[in-house]
Amino acid sequence: MQRYPMTPEGHKALEDELKQLKTVERPRITTAIAEAREHGDLKENAEYHAAREQQGFCEARIRDIEAKLSGAQIIDPAKLPKEGRVVFGVTVVLENMDDGAKRRYKIVGDDEADFKVGKISVNSPIARGLIGKSEGDEAKIQTPSGLAEFEILEVIYA
Repeated sequence: MQRYPMTPEGHKALEDELKQLKTVERPRITTAIAEAREHGDLKENAEYHAAREQQGFCEARIRDIEAKLSGAQIIDPAKLPKEGRVVFGVTVVLENMDDGAKRRYKIVGDDEADFKVGKISVNSPIARGLIGKSEGDEAKIQTPSGLAEFEILEVIYA
């Protein structure tokens, strides 16, 4: 069985999405299919085909979420020993050695990642380059835009 690392917040978000899909979206789509069927000829009924396509996407997402929740490995960084090392779930404050810019990233599971809000996937190049390093260490990381060098200023286990 494949394990999916996730924070408690990520696990809760997936559970909420699953509940929304099962209790709101699935019944809405079923109603839309029934209404489209009432319009007659299904071969040329665009509403029916669109509703069936939505149903397929919804059911696929439900299966995907259920599989991830069944294989979830919930890691709460607040319960980890605070050794100053970069591990899954921590927030890392970095300084780019090239331009001096400071960045703050939280290392999360794939489904939780949102670069715009500073959450990066544990499988991203930056996270892989930081895992296992400690405060004060420097990390050279190959990113899509080239080699970047960072200094780890702080590791936050909150």
